[in-house]
Amino acid sequence: MPLKAYKNLEFLNSPDARVIRIISEFLEPQSRFKKLSIKDTIVFFGSSRIVDRKTAQKMYNEVKKLDPKKIKDFPERLRQSQIALEMSRYYEDAVQLSRMLTEWSLSLPSNGRRFVVCTGGGPGIMEAANKGAKLAKGKSIGINISIPTEQFVNRFVDEELSFEFHYFFMRKFWLVYLAKALVIFPGGFGTLDELMEVLTLIQTGKISKKMAVIIYGSDYWKKVLNFNVMIEHGCIDKKDTKIFTYCDTPKEAFNELKNFLTKNYL
Repeated sequence: MPLKAYKNLEFLNSPDARVIRIISEFLEPQSRFKKLSIKDTIVFFGSSRIVDRKTAQKMYNEVKKLDPKKIKDFPERLRQSQIALEMSRYYEDAVQLSRMLTEWSLSLPSNGRRFVVCTGGGPGIMEAANKGAKLAKGKSIGINISIPTEQFVNRFVDEELSFEFHYFFMRKFWLVYLAKALVIFPGGFGTLDELMEVLTLIQTGKISKKMAVIIYGSDYWKKVLNFNVMIEHGCIDKKDTKIFTYCDTPKEAFNELKNFLTKNYL
């Protein structure tokens, strides 16, 4: 007896069925969010390579124990461990900020889950944000992507809110669609890609809802991105820099987000 089309795995995994797989990555998350009463989110972006303070301190201590005379690249290894230790503060800040936001959101009167912490689901800053939500006894979302490296979901993501995407553009859609705010911690290519896409969507009016964009860590980001140069060369308007706000402490970011979300969505 021939297989029905929707049970034919060979067909469903073929190029001819790509549109079905794309639609599935839209409809299945939508169904789960509706079932679990997720109304909106606060999304954390940032590097998957930043580790927690304890891990970074251990790495640094291990390098310090080495004999510089026997290790050819000792200066570089020491420098890298020092940088990792310095960057670990962003992990700890992400945990604290996520916890503060989750505790606040849980205190709100609502018939649905408001301002749920959402990340890309992986390690680093993503893990830190999911961890903060877990410490506050709240739910958190992990929207993961299948790639050759760093594709595991961190242990702080709620199982029923853990997603595995194949298509980057569908993953990005769900990272942004429910978001009322984004917090951009220091990161690399992926973080820059997500930041710039959101800024472009807001600038061009493709995102019409009110959305807070917090760029966390001005020391890092003002070295990586010089928006003033873009203004000087006529590539963006000065008003475009009002799309985002720099913050440098969990308390500062929390107050900025709380005030914005209260004013616009409560």
